Amino acid sequence: MSTNLSRVVFASMALFFACFFVLPIVSTVKAAFVTADGGFTFDYVLAIFQNELYRQGLANSLVIAFWTTLGSLLVAIPLAVVYVRFEFPGKTILNSLVLTPMILPPFVGAIGIKAMLGQAGALNSFLAAFGLMNRAHPYDWLGGGSLLGIVVMEVLHLYPILYLNAAAALANVDPALEEAAASLGCEPARRFWRVTLPLIMPGVFAGGTIVFIWAFTELGVPLVFDYTRVTSVQIFSAIKDLNGNPFPYALVVVMLVLSALIYALGKRLFGSAGADGGGRAATARETIVLPRKWGLACTVAFSLVTFLAVIPHIGVVFLSVARDWYATVLPSSFTLAHYHDALGHELTLSSIANSLKYSSLATFLDLVLGIGVAYVVVRTNIRGRQLLDAMAMLPLAVPGLVLAFGYLAMSREGRSFHWLMLGENPLLLLVIAYSVRRLPYVVRSAAAGLQQVSPALEEAAQNLGATPERALWRITLPLVAPNLIAGGLLAFAFAMLEVSDSMILAQQAAHYPVTKAIYSLISALGNGPSLAAALGVWAMIFLAVTMIGAGIILGKKLGAIFKA
Repeated sequence: MSTNLSRVVFASMALFFACFFVLPIVSTVKAAFVTADGGFTFDYVLAIFQNELYRQGLANSLVIAFWTTLGSLLVAIPLAVVYVRFEFPGKTILNSLVLTPMILPPFVGAIGIKAMLGQAGALNSFLAAFGLMNRAHPYDWLGGGSLLGIVVMEVLHLYPILYLNAAAALANVDPALEEAAASLGCEPARRFWRVTLPLIMPGVFAGGTIVFIWAFTELGVPLVFDYTRVTSVQIFSAIKDLNGNPFPYALVVVMLVLSALIYALGKRLFGSAGADGGGRAATARETIVLPRKWGLACTVAFSLVTFLAVIPHIGVVFLSVARDWYATVLPSSFTLAHYHDALGHELTLSSIANSLKYSSLATFLDLVLGIGVAYVVVRTNIRGRQLLDAMAMLPLAVPGLVLAFGYLAMSREGRSFHWLMLGENPLLLLVIAYSVRRLPYVVRSAAAGLQQVSPALEEAAQNLGATPERALWRITLPLVAPNLIAGGLLAFAFAMLEVSDSMILAQQAAHYPVTKAIYSLISALGNGPSLAAALGVWAMIFLAVTMIGAGIILGKKLGAIFKA
């Protein structure tokens, strides 16, 4: 690509981010600080902290985020250490199953976990059948108000993000550093805490940031658990009263500021090191072949965590085939009618078509933008390219609710981007929202591919008379095509199952994406939850195939996709 064209691409990318990443945030912030007559005020934000209901929502959101992150750390780091350091039976297949929890949107999994761990769920029915529990006084495994259930659901869904980052960071730790500590008499446990853990903290922070912000701003799971006193649900409930009501925007600003402060604090404390693990290892690490009993113990530990993580999936599958399931270990009768009805239901058919349309357009846009950003960052020396790279990755660290509300603010009547509404059709808004939120996957995948392809190949083509653009099109892009396919698959799959943007931006049933249709079915009477579960199983199968395909193509680089 010629220098002039590279500058044009850089300018175009910068303009896109200015319009559809910076401006939505600015629009939200402006709506929270500007009065009806155009004056500036802090009153709306201060009122958030003076309102006990809002304060409680923020406190509950922070509690959920804290315990989710801590729980994910306690699960992910031991698994990562065992995987990187030791050989044990079934290691390869168990590692591939770690991503299983991510093949189901967490709010869909919440239906399954309620069916399994609710007071009239399968576990209590099993305990009662063996006389281990009084049916009249069932255990409340999900906790009063379902706060514990939300945390459990989030941990089971999000720990793979931390696992991927921790495992990648551990693999990059130079064994010579640990060997030096051991030669000085440092015990294994102390060596891990004083040498290994500090070295992998940038990688742990990269995953932990995403987990914390994801849990802090999660909308779907609290909605399914009917837990309304969290900030995300309070914001969602205020959508119907946006005109002239600044408090939803003030809530969004508070959420954004808290997320940014937490990210900055963590970055300062844990993310200041250069590369994960202190740089790539100078010597290869030899995995330890464990004695049979300890190897089996590792296998059991991995298997147990995976089993616990798929409990929501099991619940969803059973619910999707259950004719009747209440206060029994298994459904009393089975049927496949829900699958047929789910695909024949008027709402689900239109929602599937809508999601395919939104996600396909967003993925195409991501591929165009991702290739441009990755090329500018990897192949050029243009000043500011690192800022462009950081901007492309920031959507991972910015709550989806913030961007969704920003799109609403910038497209309201009388605003310069009102044309994005297409009347009442949120097509353009959803395509842009999906694209911005999932662009990091394509950028990281494309950048990884470009780093593997030597620039000498393009130079050789140019020496033979090809223009820089033709060399890029005929030589480089075919070589990085597997990476682009992997990033595109992830972007498409997660766009299909996006929650925050779908719930906020799609307000009419005719425009519902799949996730909003599932939520509508969950709250419907009759067989609505069963239809939602059946649709969830279809989504699960679709995302599983996508994740497996992306994992095969990207291999160990899949973890870099989830770094903020």
